[in-house]
Amino acid sequence: MTEDTAHYPPVDPFKVGLSGRCPRCGQGKLFDGVLALRPRCAACGLDYSSADSGDGPAVFVILIVGFIIIGMVLWLQVNYGPPIWVHGVLFGPLTILLSLLALRWSKGIFVALQYRNNASEGRIERE
Repeated sequence: MTEDTAHYPPVDPFKVGLSGRCPRCGQGKLFDGVLALRPRCAACGLDYSSADSGDGPAVFVILIVGFIIIGMVLWLQVNYGPPIWVHGVLFGPLTILLSLLALRWSKGIFVALQYRNNASEGRIERE
């Protein structure tokens, strides 16, 4: 994020990240669609162009959702032993739904934490 000179009360990055709100004012929407960031906040005008969550949210979602889904698949298979198509019908849509929801939440949290900690790309300054 760029240097911020506006005076806004601090907001909880986890609360605004989970709700998909602006990390500065907590009012404007962060997302334009499911996962794409808006160009700027409609309420306070904060520019989101420098916000980059990278691959961090995807890594956490893969690990967490994968653990949940595989645990459920194993539990179902051990206790009931259904045919393979039942796993596909049940866990295919559930995996997609959980992944998109968790990716939106984690991306919002990463952007909010990036703003709060004034994180930016690393730079090497040579003398």
